[in-house]
Amino acid sequence: MSTLIQDPKKTALVVIDLQKGIVGMKGQPNDIQSVVGNNVKLAKAVRSYGGLVVLVHVDFIDGQDALNPITDAQGGAGGERPEGFSDIIPELGPEPGDLVITKRNWGAFFGTELDLQLRRRGIETILLTGIATGIGVDTTAREAFQRNYQQIFVEDAMNGLTKEEHEYTIKQLLPKIGRVRATEDVLAAFK
Repeated sequence: MSTLIQDPKKTALVVIDLQKGIVGMKGQPNDIQSVVGNNVKLAKAVRSYGGLVVLVHVDFIDGQDALNPITDAQGGAGGERPEGFSDIIPELGPEPGDLVITKRNWGAFFGTELDLQLRRRGIETILLTGIATGIGVDTTAREAFQRNYQQIFVEDAMNGLTKEEHEYTIKQLLPKIGRVRATEDVLAAFK
């Protein structure tokens, strides 16, 4: 094994919001089908080497469980959601052994059992992917950093709402709290 993936069995792929309602928004700068395809490749590799795949999706019971602060820019959880909005895209699963986490916030740790489940399984390294780079991925990355997880951010397996948001997060924030790599680099590290 390479130094990128020190122990595949202590590695989790954490996929943020690759669900029907969010994947349908497209995003930038990566082609959405490439983002999905890269996540599928990563999930297959992690599963085959005995790691954990965590599929995180955002959903709300009645809207009362969503954050609703007054902000300058729209970004809250308000409004009607189309049928199947929170369904994880079928290309990813879940498959037996995968962990599914439902979040009600931007980050996957706050208010969920994600940290508990990762620690019970001895997970030390997180491969983080998903949509949107500067929202759900960024917030989850900060939360994981504060919990002392090793992190690898798979740049071409995530997308921002805008190109600028994605690039800022990839170039300015994520390198300070983990390592940024391409899907092929991560896949090669499993061999």
